[in-house]
Amino acid sequence: MNNVQGKDKVLSMLGLAARSRNVVSGGFATEQAVKGGKACLVIIAEDASENTRKKYSNMCKFYKVPYAYHGTKEVLGHSMGKEERSILAVTDRGFADSIQKHLVDSE
Repeated sequence: MNNVQGKDKVLSMLGLAARSRNVVSGGFATEQAVKGGKACLVIIAEDASENTRKKYSNMCKFYKVPYAYHGTKEVLGHSMGKEERSILAVTDRGFADSIQKHLVDSE
């Protein structure tokens, strides 16, 4: 039960962050945010391709940006009111910290 609540909380926080323009999604925008120092947290869909997972986890490690695997492409996109998204970056420290706390709670 707690697991489901934790995941829902993460997705609702992502939705709020997206509505307040504190999320960028898609490969190019996420890469720009990470390399430009704007990304506070990167979320990679659990069903993203192996290539995508490897590329962004390595990039996040190199640029010292926290990242997590969470949800499916469909669920991540839906939480932001968009099509499927396999990768996104939270660009607001407050949202990122709050989402990370809920990611830890849901494990």
